[in-house]
Amino acid sequence: MAMVSLKLTCIVIMCVAVMGAAPVVQAITCSQVTANVAPCITYLTGGGAPSPGCCAGVKSAFAAATTTPARRAICNCLKSAAGGIPGGINDNFAQALPAKCGVNIPFKISVSTNCASIN
Repeated sequence: MAMVSLKLTCIVIMCVAVMGAAPVVQAITCSQVTANVAPCITYLTGGGAPSPGCCAGVKSAFAAATTTPARRAICNCLKSAAGGIPGGINDNFAQALPAKCGVNIPFKISVSTNCASIN
């Protein structure tokens, strides 16, 4: 019985150690993504150069895209936000935005992107 108790104690200690060592990852919300890229509306609708605030927001939003579900959620959020901009966005400007901000993302920013196909 003492041996079972010792083994159980060791298992509990190992579980606590593993859980304590695992980083806490919070999912980014759509409202956070929208707030991050809001400074980009002027660029997305009229071109020119994205503002420093825009690029900071893009970098922040995509820094959270570390998993497939997070990338898909960000994609869906961006598509939804783009649909709410009066007059819409220029797809070419949207696709060029990551490169202009020095961000490498694994999918094309476009209102026609199939977010479910993103890995």
